Amino acid sequence: MLKLGSMEKEKTDLLKEKANGIRKDIVTMVHRANSGHVGGSLGATDLIVALYYQIMKHRPSQPDWNERDRFILSKGHCTPVIYAVLADCGYFPKSELETFRRPGSHLQGHPYQPKTPGIEACTGTLGLGISTGVGMALGAKLRGDNHYYYILCGDGEIQEGQAWEAAMFANKYKLDNVIGFVDRNYLQTDGNSEDIMPLDPLASKWESFGWKTYTMDGHNFEQIVDTVELAQKDTQPVMIIANTTKGKGVSFMENEVNWHGTPPTKDDFENAIKELENGI
Repeated sequence: MLKLGSMEKEKTDLLKEKANGIRKDIVTMVHRANSGHVGGSLGATDLIVALYYQIMKHRPSQPDWNERDRFILSKGHCTPVIYAVLADCGYFPKSELETFRRPGSHLQGHPYQPKTPGIEACTGTLGLGISTGVGMALGAKLRGDNHYYYILCGDGEIQEGQAWEAAMFANKYKLDNVIGFVDRNYLQTDGNSEDIMPLDPLASKWESFGWKTYTMDGHNFEQIVDTVELAQKDTQPVMIIANTTKGKGVSFMENEVNWHGTPPTKDDFENAIKELENGI
């Protein structure tokens, strides 16, 4: 957890600084590996930074601490952001980010729970993370455990029927320990989500499945923290629609579908790092 000051601006500035550093790590990892998903990772950075540095209970020195909150990256292709955050928190040495997607590395293109400290579930097959997460949440309820399952889904991902089976399951068992997020950037690998398989009105769909819903700016730290605090008071599963910009923080990557899974060239990398260092 960050040691935050008493003023909101101090807190926000610390989180912004942390997110900027994570974005540099993301761009560096994907460029070095010449492989990976940079756009969605950059877009989800602020949300994941807020969770790990301000909201979640967790202990990097004790990855298996039973009382920890669990974060599950259902959009499993966006590992650069979660690996960068876990390394920065101290779950494993930051130098290991250099092995991203290398043969034999535990930092593969999709999360591998058995070998990576801090990873809670193997994901990557779209819809699998939210299904796994609600099952784990029911297990926690049956054991009497008291922690949250934070599950991040992609908007293209929830076009999968498996996501809606999970939604019904969570409603049936009244899983108030589940707080989900949809990374709503309207872009997936093939184009705009509304052209491929329309999702709007998205909040109404989740509500019809028995989930409490909120909509927020996924890049506004105050909104993220305040919305999650509200969600923690609800007595039903919660889905938060986080409006985000794919490629956030790097001007030429923002809202560009081509940066879904394209690694930056040397020039792209240098220009992206320059922008991030200048706070653009």
